[in-house]
Amino acid sequence: MYLSQLRNGSVVVRQGDTARVLLGTVSTYELAMAAVTAGHSLAQEVAKRGLGEVVDLTGAAFALPVSHPDPAHLHLTGTGLTHLGSASARSAMHAKLAGQETLTDSMKMFQMGLEGGRPEAGAVGAQPEWFYKGNGFAAVAPGDDLVAPGFAEDGGEEPELAGIYIIGPDGKVHRIGWALGNEFSDHVTEKVNYLWLAHSKLRVASYGPEILVGELPADVRGTSRILRDGKTFWEKPFLSGDANMSHTFANLEHHHFKYDIFRQPGDLHVHFFGTATLSFADGVKTQAGDTFEIEVPAFGQPLRNSLAFAPKTPGTTQVSAL
Repeated sequence: MYLSQLRNGSVVVRQGDTARVLLGTVSTYELAMAAVTAGHSLAQEVAKRGLGEVVDLTGAAFALPVSHPDPAHLHLTGTGLTHLGSASARSAMHAKLAGQETLTDSMKMFQMGLEGGRPEAGAVGAQPEWFYKGNGFAAVAPGDDLVAPGFAEDGGEEPELAGIYIIGPDGKVHRIGWALGNEFSDHVTEKVNYLWLAHSKLRVASYGPEILVGELPADVRGTSRILRDGKTFWEKPFLSGDANMSHTFANLEHHHFKYDIFRQPGDLHVHFFGTATLSFADGVKTQAGDTFEIEVPAFGQPLRNSLAFAPKTPGTTQVSAL
């Protein structure tokens, strides 16, 4: 089952190739909270409400597949160096230390994941790299521009999977499902010094258009591409899923939600799980007007966003004393 939201306010349920409007539903958030409150699954809540007219999702005007009524209570976060192909791409961005036996901090982190990121069920594994991206004000709907700030050095795509979670009234974590994500970052800034990773990640991000409800396939395969002037400018296979990662999803989820601050009732979380495919690693310099397209057949409609840059602001940000 797949969930999406259209800009006309409809919540849509897709089962197989058929998509229908979900009756009596204000939002995906309201649907999920109702399921949590009732103590049953999303599928049971959908069945209870019933389905209406058929919708053609090809070329539909999508909103975010889920959002919070108060954007400050939606948290965008992520983990990196989690995929088996990601170490070489990330290491290429960081200056290598002298000597063949000396590992960069990125490679050390990746090695920790290889050695301890896949613990037995119920056990705690190695901590991953973790970062904060922003709140709901940084969440960009499918089809809208990913706008880099005026001071940005780069605006690059990061095609990955995102887990979407809602926190119940009792503080328990519930996974709504999985979505395609573009975790949009500034790789030039990160390359200067890996300690600037935190700066490079404070950018907008997009996810959707559809949420896959239920179990995630172990082997997720798709394509990440950049279109320029309507033509494919760069394209590469996109791999994710448990079979292609150095950490299990359960381990990554634990190390995010182990913090009390991330288990506040009513909050919504969109957590990006990392990537192994970057156009930046292939020497691509993106430019305003480029369109990022992330397509995985198992997730239905592709995620598309174009790149834009905000105007540069002269001077410094002024702070006044009260």
